[in-house]
Amino acid sequence: MFFLVHMIVNIPADIPEDEANRIKLLEKQYSQDLQRQGKWPHIWRVVGEYANYSIFDAESNDELHTLLSRLPLFPYMQIKVTPLAKHPSAI
Repeated sequence: MFFLVHMIVNIPADIPEDEANRIKLLEKQYSQDLQRQGKWPHIWRVVGEYANYSIFDAESNDELHTLLSRLPLFPYMQIKVTPLAKHPSAI
């Protein structure tokens, strides 16, 4: 199943910079691992925002929730998920 996921990141200002950088490094490693596995086939940055639009390929809603909730930045994200279905005109 494909899902369009919009993630907006808002790291609180009171988190020390070294801690924020550590979390971002873990986030990058985890996200790239999911990309290599084919679970996160597309990611696009939103210009001018700390946000992205991504396509996830998950077996179920539950699997997608697990993938997202394991993101190190998850506690600092606003996430909107849109389930996608094949369009009848797609070739």
